[in-house]
Amino acid sequence: MSGANRNGRLFWGTAILVVIVDLITKIMMQRHLIPHMPMRVIGDYVRFTLAYNPGAAFSMSLGPASRYVFGAFAVVALIVLWRLYRDAKPTEWLKVLALGLAWGGAAGNLVDRFRSPRGVVDFLDIGVGNLRFWTFNVADSAVTIGAILLGWVLLQEDRAGSRERRGGGEAADGPGAPLPAPGSESE
Repeated sequence: MSGANRNGRLFWGTAILVVIVDLITKIMMQRHLIPHMPMRVIGDYVRFTLAYNPGAAFSMSLGPASRYVFGAFAVVALIVLWRLYRDAKPTEWLKVLALGLAWGGAAGNLVDRFRSPRGVVDFLDIGVGNLRFWTFNVADSAVTIGAILLGWVLLQEDRAGSRERRGGGEAADGPGAPLPAPGSESE
């Protein structure tokens, strides 16, 4: 199997899996939860709490236009992520996985933005007592994990590029070079 085929299977497989799991979990939560009535999963630390977000991340809102404005931003993000995937080399499977996670998450929330008239369905509620993180969903998790992973991959690429520009790494007698054995000639 060629690298491009492997990348395509990884990217699209990851993205489609995220969209499917996200959609199924959102539908299940809408069927079994009452909005803003927490259901404890792990004590008070992890709960399912159904909430609708008509805006974007962290409940940013532009009023009635939010669905369309944030939907347009999501479409642009999907195109950018897809282009980054298309430019990935066959050996960059970790980058492709990160892009697939982010694309699937962005697509999952975009589908939900137009599927649910009340807004994107959120239900994961993590915190202690009244100190809680924003309620989120599987798509949000995939975007976050994908973005962190992509950032790490790009940082590694940048470091490798810096080493190459410096001539393949530190000079043999520079910092970090092995010390000569005691009693050996070092001149």
